[in-house]
Amino acid sequence: MEEQTILIESPVNGVCVITLNRPKVRNALNTELRQKLADIFIQLNDDPQTKAIVLTGGDKVFAAGADVNDFLTAKTVDVYLRHSERYWDAITNCRKPIIAAVNGYALGGGCELAMHADIIVAGKSAKFGQPEIKIGLMPGAGGTQRLFRVIGKHKAMKLILTGDMISAEAADQMGLVSEVVDDETTIKRAIDVATKLAGYSPIALMQIKEVANLGVDMPLQAALALERKAFQILFDTEDQKEGVKAFLEKRDANYKGQ
Repeated sequence: MEEQTILIESPVNGVCVITLNRPKVRNALNTELRQKLADIFIQLNDDPQTKAIVLTGGDKVFAAGADVNDFLTAKTVDVYLRHSERYWDAITNCRKPIIAAVNGYALGGGCELAMHADIIVAGKSAKFGQPEIKIGLMPGAGGTQRLFRVIGKHKAMKLILTGDMISAEAADQMGLVSEVVDDETTIKRAIDVATKLAGYSPIALMQIKEVANLGVDMPLQAALALERKAFQILFDTEDQKEGVKAFLEKRDANYKGQ
């Protein structure tokens, strides 16, 4: 029987849970797994029943990095022709909110995968790092770029150049994770956050995510203009009117994504 390297649960209350499932190799991200993960995100991106996504590696480990066995004989042209950026782009371009639930190791590609999420809930056991330097390599899926943007140059350079791991508490202090919880509650907490988001207007969530991600690399005035336009557009949605009515009537809103 073929190993199920990724487990996916049908949406409950608008939340779909994706679990990496290669426990024997600490959820190492080989090409097959990354391709399957990309296909799942593309599917969920267009699934009207999915409002938010939780990505986890389970109770013990998130992902300990890329599968090093892939690197033993690979040449430059081999790695180039894989065009692995396609797999990462499927996650980057997902319009739905993504919450990563991280227990144990999130190293190398695993750390980069976690950084593709919009919110990171880390268990106290979580360990983050970019140890590629230790095998004569460097991060290749955003580790040098996303870390700079999240925690700043000097903190990022220390992690990238030394390959050292940091604790969940240190990651929290740096701003790399959203919050730290007990290990046994990590996944539940991520699902709770995702469920809360799934109850909001899907259009508003998409606009927030799009503007925030695009604006960070734009000049401030251009980013502010983009934000204003998105804000103005939302006034023409049924969800916005329903949200205001529900607030004034002191009831829960019934958003339809229209």
